Amino acid sequence: MKQKPSTKLRDLLKSKKAKTRKLSELSKTEQNRLAKLIGILDELIRGKNVQNRQLQTWLSEDEYAQVDIEWQEQLEIREELKDKPSELKRYEEKLKQATFYYNRAEGYSSKCKHTTAKMFYSKSESLCEDSLEILQEILHYDGSAHLV
Repeated sequence: MKQKPSTKLRDLLKSKKAKTRKLSELSKTEQNRLAKLIGILDELIRGKNVQNRQLQTWLSEDEYAQVDIEWQEQLEIREELKDKPSELKRYEEKLKQATFYYNRAEGYSSKCKHTTAKMFYSKSESLCEDSLEILQEILHYDGSAHLV
C-alpha cells in the first residue's frame, strides 16, 4: 500500500529550479544556506536523522510547514499499516516461527549435529506449510482477496 506523497514541496523545488541562478550569482548568505541544505540532504539520503531545529533553521517557514504536513501524513500512513487483519498477523507469526526454526536447523547443521538439524528443518517446513495454508485462506476466502 503505497500512497503518493504530497507534491507541494516538490513543485516548489521544481519552480525554484526553473529560476535557478549560477552559484556565483548567489549572495554569500544564499551560498551558505545552499551548502547547509545540501548537507542536510546528504544526511537524509544516507538514512541519518536530521533534527527539527536544524530544518527549521535552514528552511523557510513555508518549506518547514510543508515538511511538517508531510510528516503528519507519514504518521497517518504508518498508523493505518499497523492495523492489519488478524489473519495476516497469524500468517506473519507462523512465518516468523518457521524462519526461527530454519535458522536453528542451520546452526545445528553447521555444528555437524545433523539429527537435531533435521528435526528443526522438519518443524520449519511444517510451519511454512501452515503459513502457506493461511495465506491461501486469506486470498481465497469467499472467492475474493481481502488484502487490498
